[in-house]
Amino acid sequence: MNILNTVTGVVLGASTMLAGPALAASHGNPLSGDLRIISDMSNPAPRAVMEGLVADFGAMHPDLNIELTIVDREAWKTQIRNALGANPPDVVNWYAANRMRPYVEAGLFADISDLWEEEQFEALASTKGAMTIDGAQWGVPYTYYQWGVYYRKDIFDELGLSEPTNWEEEKANCQAILDSGRKCYTIGTKFLWTAGGWFDYINSRTNGYDFHMELARGEVPWTDDRVRQTFANWRELIDMGAFIDDHQTYSWQEALPFMVNGEAAAYLMGNFAVAAMREGGLTDDQLDFYQFPKIADVEYAEDAPTDTFHLAAGAQNPEAGKEFLRFVTSAEVQTEINAGDALGQLPVNANAEVGDDKFLQQGFEMLSNNAQGGVMQFFDRDFDAEMASVGMEGLQEFMVFPDNLDDILARLEETRQRIYE
Repeated sequence: MNILNTVTGVVLGASTMLAGPALAASHGNPLSGDLRIISDMSNPAPRAVMEGLVADFGAMHPDLNIELTIVDREAWKTQIRNALGANPPDVVNWYAANRMRPYVEAGLFADISDLWEEEQFEALASTKGAMTIDGAQWGVPYTYYQWGVYYRKDIFDELGLSEPTNWEEEKANCQAILDSGRKCYTIGTKFLWTAGGWFDYINSRTNGYDFHMELARGEVPWTDDRVRQTFANWRELIDMGAFIDDHQTYSWQEALPFMVNGEAAAYLMGNFAVAAMREGGLTDDQLDFYQFPKIADVEYAEDAPTDTFHLAAGAQNPEAGKEFLRFVTSAEVQTEINAGDALGQLPVNANAEVGDDKFLQQGFEMLSNNAQGGVMQFFDRDFDAEMASVGMEGLQEFMVFPDNLDDILARLEETRQRIYE
C-alpha cells in the first residue's frame, strides 16, 4: 500500500501529464479541506494515471489537501467493504453494474443522481444503465475496453483463412488450424474468470442479450434447454480439441506464450492483453482482432467492462468528491487517461478522442456501431458475486470434463435457487 499525504505540492511531483486539459475543466466554487481517495489502480501504467489525476486536480484546487492511497487491485476486492465502513474515504475505485450492488444496498455508496442530471453527463449516456440501480446513479465511469478474438494474422494468412463471421466459419477455421498442428485458442482458466468470457459470448450469441441478462439476474434456471444449447455449442469446440491442454494450470498471462510462440492461433480476451502480446514480441502486422462471430440470428452483444469512481456515503468532503467525479468524466481528461501511452483503453465520454492505436480504433468502432444487442459488463460483474463464483467453477470444470455437464448445471441451479428464490 502506498499513501501520498499531500500538501498539494507533494502530489504535484507525481505527474503533470494532464495539466493542460485538466486545468480547463475546473467547475464550481473553490474547494478546501481534505479529500481522501483510495484507488486500486496499482499496476504501473494505471498508477501513473491515478497519480497524474490527483496531481492535476490538486493544481486546480490549491487550497485542497488530497490524500491518495493506492491498494493492490486484487487485495482491494476484499478490503473495500471495511474501507467504506468506519472513517471512509471520500472517493474510491470500483466497477459498474452488479458489482456495485452490494455496496449500494449496504448504504456504502452515495447516490449521485444529481450529477447525472447535469448537462455534461449526457456525454456518458452509453453507460448510464450500468451505473443505475433502483432508478438512481451510484458512480461514474472513467474507462472501458472491448473484448474480442485477438489472433495471429500471419498464421491465418499462411493457412489461407479469413476472419469468420459465423459459427460454421469459426469451426472451419479451427479445424484448419488444428490440422496444421496448432491449437485454435489459448486460455488460462486457473483463476476461472477467463472461462466466463467464453460463456458470455457463446450464450449471448446463442440466446441473445436479454436472455443472458435474465440468466444473470437469476430469472432463468440453469437447467433451461436454452442454456444447454449454449453448452452444446461450446462443446463442439472442446470436442475438436480447440483449446490448449491443461489450461486450468495457467493464469491468463501464463497462457500468452502459446499465442506468442505460434502454438495457438487466437485468444478471446480483453484489449488489456494487447500490451502484453506486444511486449512478448508480436508486431501489429502479426496481430489482429475480430468480433466474436454470430451463432444464432440475434444482435451482437459485447463484453465491455467499465471501471468506475464512487463517492462514499460517509464522505467527509462530498463537495470535493463530486468535483473530482466531474473532473475524471470530462472529455479532456478521458482523452488523456485512456491514450495509448496511458491506460490504453477507451474513453466513455462521447466527446473524448480515442487513442491512435489500431485496436482501440477497432474496438471503438465495434462498440459504437455493431453492438446493438447490448453491452455486458462481464460474467463476474453481471452475475451475483456468489453465483458468479460457483458458476465460474462450473465453467472451468466443463471445459476440462464436459461429460460432467448435468452435475454442473444441477449444482448451479441449486445455487441459483438458494440465492434468488
